[in-house]
Amino acid sequence: MATVTQDFTTDDIDYVVHDGTPLKLRLFKPAGAGPFPVIVILHGGAWNNGDYKQCDGQGEAWARAGLATASLDFRHAADLYPSSLVDTNYAVRWLKAHAGDLDLDSGRVGLSGQSSGGHLAMLAAMRPHDPRYSAIALGDGKASIDATVTCVGMQWPVINPLSRYRHAKRAIAEQASGSWAEGMPEKHDTYWGTEANMEEGNPMLALERGESLVLPPALWVQGQPDQVHDYRDLDSESGLNEPERFARNYRKAGGEIDIVYIDNSVRSSAASYDPLAAFFRKHLI
Repeated sequence: MATVTQDFTTDDIDYVVHDGTPLKLRLFKPAGAGPFPVIVILHGGAWNNGDYKQCDGQGEAWARAGLATASLDFRHAADLYPSSLVDTNYAVRWLKAHAGDLDLDSGRVGLSGQSSGGHLAMLAAMRPHDPRYSAIALGDGKASIDATVTCVGMQWPVINPLSRYRHAKRAIAEQASGSWAEGMPEKHDTYWGTEANMEEGNPMLALERGESLVLPPALWVQGQPDQVHDYRDLDSESGLNEPERFARNYRKAGGEIDIVYIDNSVRSSAASYDPLAAFFRKHLI
């Protein structure tokens, strides 16, 4: 059932079913008449934990800024890579296909995500036509609808799963206990299975391999200090921390990207929501 406030409406909708179990999206829409641009939001949780409800902060803030949002539940953990990308790709196409019914604009769609969700958002945007990711057909004569998006906004993404895996292992080895990295390699192993998969499903290394990719305008919001996401890959000769390394690669490949640095202690607040709202409004309104 939809919830209505003075500023926006909220509705939980089943968008796909796997083995008899539906997955939901939570749709926030601004008050008033559409059609509205829509941002698909992917939660974090190291590809193992979390659900669409943890994205309510962004959903409410961006709805007040005139942007609809659809935060997703998607398969993760032992469902393995690329299950999350399959669900994301399908959700983008599903929203476009149902835009008329939902008062959305199918031509103005963005992607966003936090941490591992930021990784998924960027990779989904870069590979909208990957046949692995687009494996679920829409049907009903809608096969021509694709998963391309207009722009991508990321909050401290795990842009390089392989380097973060090795970074976590080093942190554990260097500290007796209490490390942020405790349990992190196991989460990577559960979802990715192998280092080869972490290397393949990797926005950073896809750019460095020179893959043919779609590169929509992007914004990276990064808290500081943040040793979990803002670190240097010791296997890279770039000499840069991962945010700057990715931005350099993205621009070199022809993409447009900016990084906004904020205080990490207040990152889950207007400190990150507001610059992303401005970015999405610039590209979608």
